[in-house]
Amino acid sequence: MIQISSLHLAYGSRTIFDNEDFLVRPTDRIGLVGPNGAGKTSLFRIITGQEKADAGTISIDPGTVIGYFSQDVGEMQGGSALEEVLSGAGTLWSISQTLAELEHRMADPDGQGLSNAEMEQYGELQNEFLHHDGYNLENRAATILTGLGIGPDRYHEPVQYFSGGWKMRIALAKILVLNPDLLLMDEPTNHLDVESIVWLEEWLRSFTGDLVMISHDREFMTRLCTRTVEVSAGKISTFSGDYDFYLREREIRREQLLATFKRQQATFAKDEEFIARFAARASHAAQVQSRVKMLDKIERVELPLDPKSLKLQFARCQRSGDQVLVFDKLTKSWPRADGGVQPVFSGLSGIVSRGNRIAVTGINGAGKSTLLSLIYGLTTADSGTCRLGASLYTGYFSQYSSDILRPGFSIFDELAERLPQASSGSIKNLLGAFQFSGDDVDKKISVLSGGEKSRVMLACVLAVPVNFLILDEPTNHLDIQSREVLLEALQEFDGTIMLVSHDRYFLRHLVNRVFEIDHGSLHVYEGDYQYYLEKSGQH
Repeated sequence: MIQISSLHLAYGSRTIFDNEDFLVRPTDRIGLVGPNGAGKTSLFRIITGQEKADAGTISIDPGTVIGYFSQDVGEMQGGSALEEVLSGAGTLWSISQTLAELEHRMADPDGQGLSNAEMEQYGELQNEFLHHDGYNLENRAATILTGLGIGPDRYHEPVQYFSGGWKMRIALAKILVLNPDLLLMDEPTNHLDVESIVWLEEWLRSFTGDLVMISHDREFMTRLCTRTVEVSAGKISTFSGDYDFYLREREIRREQLLATFKRQQATFAKDEEFIARFAARASHAAQVQSRVKMLDKIERVELPLDPKSLKLQFARCQRSGDQVLVFDKLTKSWPRADGGVQPVFSGLSGIVSRGNRIAVTGINGAGKSTLLSLIYGLTTADSGTCRLGASLYTGYFSQYSSDILRPGFSIFDELAERLPQASSGSIKNLLGAFQFSGDDVDKKISVLSGGEKSRVMLACVLAVPVNFLILDEPTNHLDIQSREVLLEALQEFDGTIMLVSHDRYFLRHLVNRVFEIDHGSLHVYEGDYQYYLEKSGQH
């Protein structure tokens, strides 16, 4: 169990926590929610000792092993992927290394063997290793790696050869193989495809320790977390239910607080009127002073920040033709470093009609992003045809499309350039939906992180008149609120959409057809995402 009492943390004049409490009970499954910058990650860092609070007490049960997955994976080099994961097993990994060293000395015919003390140490370590299922450690590590999308063919590949996204998966596998008493997870589904997310969800269902997670994947968090803790405006508030319960209960609490606030304001108004009316009369001096003292003593009700009700609206665009896209027998492969070719898909054929909202699905590496970039014209097929319909105005977003942003422009200027008729207020509202507010809008593109650039590019794509949207992972780097603002806008969009996304909540509430790329072929499902899951056996 972990108990934090009277927590206070401030960065300069900005208060993050103001005399707040936080409790993790045995078998808790907590979803930690709140606006970006509210202090969710700071709370994790305080629990793990990476950050020190200004005041308050932290009580952690002796012997509690804490595993913390963060977005900062640190340096990885020198070992293989499997070795890196095994090194995350903590004491168990250290024991395995010591046992291996002692066994090597025992087997060396030219060596001096082990002393009696070392033999006794070997026996004690071996008993502990057996007790913690140490001889199954490598198998567990391999199973976790495979579940997160890194197969046996890459187990022994040096970690420095993996991209940043794949290193995140290795870092996540390190934490899971530790199998801690308390698991703190900060955005564990970033950089995971749907298949890996589903596997991780099942792994966490069987996890017997305590779990506290920050996640922008609403469905993932709702499926796993039975309690919700909100961090917002310096407060830590607990809700005894999942995310859906939290949304309902938060609204009820706000309405109750608003009613109390209005009653208190009405009382204050009467007292202040009395004071103003009789302040100058000596006959009422005692009563006036009494009212003044009473007002000073009353604890004022403060309303929490009203959750932003931002709304995106697409610029009006002319209607496209009924037939938006026809592709026939598309084949694509990529060149390999050894001079050969890597087939991606072969013989893909499909028709996209106006008003379709199509999810393109398939395992990692199936060719989903390749198909979208081919449709938009960023690459060409080896064979086959791809014909766009009449009167199409296409918007395209991918994690790489932000490269076209101009480094010398500010965020605001980048949008204003594309929206010459828009008012300053409407541009700032659009940017606010993608987590840019206040002075943020004046930041130069050159100083933005990759995630910030992606959000700017997504705002740019949605700002211009289009009737055919091609979106590759549009919800990456968006919090739950921004994802739902985007979802509502896409639901009201009267054009055609093709998208790749690993956000199942997003897909369930948007798409009406599914194109699945499976072993190089295309399977079309004439129904929504739930229909696809049921028919494909993934339900």
